[in-house]
Amino acid sequence: MTDRLSALPLTLEAFACGDLAVTDLARVWRDAAETHQPALPQRYVDVLERLLSQIESAALFSEESCSFSRTDILAALADWLGKARALKA
Repeated sequence: MTDRLSALPLTLEAFACGDLAVTDLARVWRDAAETHQPALPQRYVDVLERLLSQIESAALFSEESCSFSRTDILAALADWLGKARALKA
């Protein structure tokens, strides 16, 4: 088993504090999801990709856009992570 998800909470904190760029956050999360063992179900990968696409789109705006709330997307990523980590339990 290769747990690539355990380091992700730190990336959320770093991103929220402004210490991690959105492109780096997305890259780390995509890499973790792709290389995690046991492999995540495809539906988890699909949901993660949608969330990361939203946060990348939201980063194009300096303020919260009417379509995407950065805070809500970070909360959704944290929720996704909790559910993905529970799969191995």
